[in-house]
Parts: sequence; C-alpha cells; structure tokens
Amino acid sequence: MRLADLPTKRPTQFSLAPDAAARKAIAQHLAIVGIKKLTFEGTLTPQGKSDWALSAKLGATVVQECVVTLAPVTTRIDEPVIRRYMADIPEIEASEVEMALDEAIDPLPDTLDVGLVMIEALSLAMPPYPRASDAELGSVAFSAPGIAPMSDDDAKPFAGLGALRESLEKKDE
Repeated sequence: MRLADLPTKRPTQFSLAPDAAARKAIAQHLAIVGIKKLTFEGTLTPQGKSDWALSAKLGATVVQECVVTLAPVTTRIDEPVIRRYMADIPEIEASEVEMALDEAIDPLPDTLDVGLVMIEALSLAMPPYPRASDAELGSVAFSAPGIAPMSDDDAKPFAGLGALRESLEKKDE
C-alpha cells in the first residue's frame, strides 16, 4: 500500500488470506514444514499529519519439526500485531544505544507491504524450539575406544569435595 494514496480521515481495512501456493512459499522462506492456515486482518489508521498505526490480528496454524525427534509439531497462533510508523524518528549516531521502550515503532515507509508485516509477525510468534508432547531428551555418552565416557556426575567436580568433607568429619568424631 502506498501510504500517500490512503485516506487520511478514516482507517483503511485490510485482510490477507494467502492461498496454498503462497503458504507453501512462506513456509519454505521460514524453513518450517508447512502452514495449514494463515490470516492477517486489521486496519491502518492515520495518526496526526503523517504517522500511521497498524493494528491487526494474526491467525495461523503452523507445522514445525520437533527439536528433539524431528516429528511434525502443529501449533496454533493467534496474536495481536501492533506497529506504529512515524515520520520523525531521531537518527542515533552513538556507538552504543539503549533500546526505546516502544518496540512497535518503525520509520515511516513510502509504501507498506502488509504481507511482509504478516510474515515478520508470524516468524516472531512461532515457537523457537517446538517440541512434541512425548519427546524426551535422553543422554548419550561418547568417548574414544578404551576410555570411559564422561558422565554428568564427572562434570561436577565439587560434588566429590562434599563427600570428602563428610568422610573427614566422620574421622574427627
């Protein structure tokens, strides 16, 4: 949407529901198994003379690989999406910057691709480490031939000191 062409007295409604081919392309872009459903509906509302506010609802059903078993994990996502596009955002030229309190503020673009906002919101809403409900992370021990593998207890060197202290206390008694 070219923001200069939108009415400045009332909100502009939008609604996206990508077809199967588009959902497949988005899933490939996000490196996930698939997207069963995807909708993005909301409004672009003028704020003052040149700023805009996007308020929308993202609805999706995504399929990702379990991080433990690689089995497909289906997740339902229903997220509100808020973005504010502002014309006057001060340029920061410092080497270190503290983040602004409002992370929904973006610089005002000439054109706004609502589809890209939808994809960004979807990627942020997906679970970063999807896990199947029955997935268990077992333990595996590797070592060179002839050498005993290191266990979790071996990785805790101070656990042995506690046992040593107890044995010294018993000798003193």
